[in-house]
Amino acid sequence: MSSHPPYPYGPGGYGDPSQAPPPGFNVGYNQNQPPIMYQPGPVPGPEYGGYPGGAVAPAPAVAPVMTAVGVPPGLEYLTQIDQILIHQKIELLEAFIGFETNNQYEIKNSLGQKIYKAKEKNDCCTRNCCGSLRSFDMKIKDNSDREVIRLIRPCRCVSCWCPCCLQEMEVQAPPGTTIGYVKQDWHPFLPRFSIQGANKETVMKLEGPCFACNCCGDVNFELKGKHDDKPIGRISKQWSGLLKEVFTDTDNFGIQFPLDMDVKMKAVLMGACFLIDFMFFEKVGEANQRSTVFS
Repeated sequence: MSSHPPYPYGPGGYGDPSQAPPPGFNVGYNQNQPPIMYQPGPVPGPEYGGYPGGAVAPAPAVAPVMTAVGVPPGLEYLTQIDQILIHQKIELLEAFIGFETNNQYEIKNSLGQKIYKAKEKNDCCTRNCCGSLRSFDMKIKDNSDREVIRLIRPCRCVSCWCPCCLQEMEVQAPPGTTIGYVKQDWHPFLPRFSIQGANKETVMKLEGPCFACNCCGDVNFELKGKHDDKPIGRISKQWSGLLKEVFTDTDNFGIQFPLDMDVKMKAVLMGACFLIDFMFFEKVGEANQRSTVFS
């Protein structure tokens, strides 16, 4: 059991970004949060007796969430939370022989209940030849297996030596309707990103450390306002343990944002998390993962 103190809460419903979050973001962190209305959808699994091996069930299907004005269908649940956990699933083929497969993720709430699932869509040649710089589409589906978000990443450079063609990701919700972009900003040694709206206007900034390597600790990318250096949230790559970090490609992330943030921007931050994963924490075959913008 972690010895870290509970993650403190400040105004706005999110944690104090000046303090590092403990692993797992301390499930059940906000006791004053109103009851959560889960998104509708069938819940697979046994009808009685729970799930085998103590697994956490997906968010239960109860009364549908009322559709809010301006909220893309399927994202209503995001209006009620200020924290997301993203867990990459272990691919046995990839772990044992190093053959790169499509990445798959489970997206959970603070209670560990699955609220979405994400899967990369790509071909074998692109995955194994282009490595972590590969282009891809990623489909994010809810518990009803309905696609609610699509992420589109073109093939771009990542090094600070190529400032004219840096990383970018388009976020659509529903698929076909662009709600925002994540764009890498040039900087000689820091990983920096602009969180943009549908018209490519910058809404927020995201900044990571000079050396993005989680050697026995978390790596934090701080979320800040457009003209303000005060952190309002963060994306954290969480330390998964020595064996998983060395021998597998699985990653765990936590995303924190203000509770009252535009739900579309919450979805764009999910896209930013996946882009950061591929840029700095994706290992393909014998190639080492990138840890700076120099490489």
